[in-house]
Amino acid sequence: MAQISNNGSHHSLSGRRLIILTEGHTEPVTGKTATCVVRYRPEQVVALLDSTQTGKTTQELLGVGGSIPIVGKLEDAPTANTLMLGIAPSGGRVPPPWRAVILAAINRGMDVISGLHEFLSIDPEFSQAAAAKGVQIFDVRKNNERDVAHRLNIREECLRIHTVGQDCSVGKMLVALELTNAMKSQGVTAKFIATGQTGIMVEGDGSPIDCVVSDFVSGAVEKMILAHQHNDVLFIEGQGSISHPRYSGVTLGLLHGCMPHGMILCYEVGRKAVYGMDHLQLKPLAQLVKVYETMANLMVPSRVIGVAMNSRKVSVAEAELERERVRQELGLPVCDVIRHGPEEMLQAVQQMMPVATNA
Repeated sequence: MAQISNNGSHHSLSGRRLIILTEGHTEPVTGKTATCVVRYRPEQVVALLDSTQTGKTTQELLGVGGSIPIVGKLEDAPTANTLMLGIAPSGGRVPPPWRAVILAAINRGMDVISGLHEFLSIDPEFSQAAAAKGVQIFDVRKNNERDVAHRLNIREECLRIHTVGQDCSVGKMLVALELTNAMKSQGVTAKFIATGQTGIMVEGDGSPIDCVVSDFVSGAVEKMILAHQHNDVLFIEGQGSISHPRYSGVTLGLLHGCMPHGMILCYEVGRKAVYGMDHLQLKPLAQLVKVYETMANLMVPSRVIGVAMNSRKVSVAEAELERERVRQELGLPVCDVIRHGPEEMLQAVQQMMPVATNA
């Protein structure tokens, strides 16, 4: 499993003072890594670095973080010990103009955390500079997962809830995190199982499923289930979508690896086309409920227990109309865990808890 640490064993961002690089991408979709770290670890973020948005705050641009500033240069930020790359672009490569900024941070004695598919730690220029300055480069997606799934010693009393999606970047991680935190606040032992680079950065541990060799995807997920099934509930972060032409393989391997008792279907209100593929229309929610349940039931009895809507682009009134429409269409609880709060979805999860024992 991947870790963010100073010594390879401490699973936390604690002690780090982060400058998050979002140059030209300080918005919630491409900049979702920055947005989520600011939302869930604001005390560790000293600034975002984006010369196109200098003088603004994260609250203005991302809707979270309060007065955390946007600065144009490293030297304009408060003292920090780590540069974090804050975007999740398609393909996961370093934007060429960013190389100079990353080198400048290393030369200032800062560690670097990256969730991109392109590993900075094996880039000769970066690795040599880091060695010269005695700093570390953490590639969150870098892994050595080589375990296949065995389906042994699974504790069924631990409820497994998996967030699945109509598309990419619709809020699967956020929903899982919000429900984990809400469950903990009620005295239930719960664990967020991070399966992507941003979730790992927030949680401090996890497995970067989209960068695991395909034979070992289900095994990597099962390993996390086994490691954390002493909890009452596990909320497993979803990746991609079962219907996405690019990422469906990752989605299915994750689904079969975590063997969820219940699933929460996530979608963004108003989105019509597949993310990154505007010529393809999204599949209807009702169709996806059937497909996810069919695929999940190959491994364990499972059902979709609720729908998490991402209504950030619509008004309060429009969100309420959409919420009622989907409730009527699917006969399931529906809410936006940020706008409405997580209570309705939390109730659906709580109703599943006795079921897990008998699954």
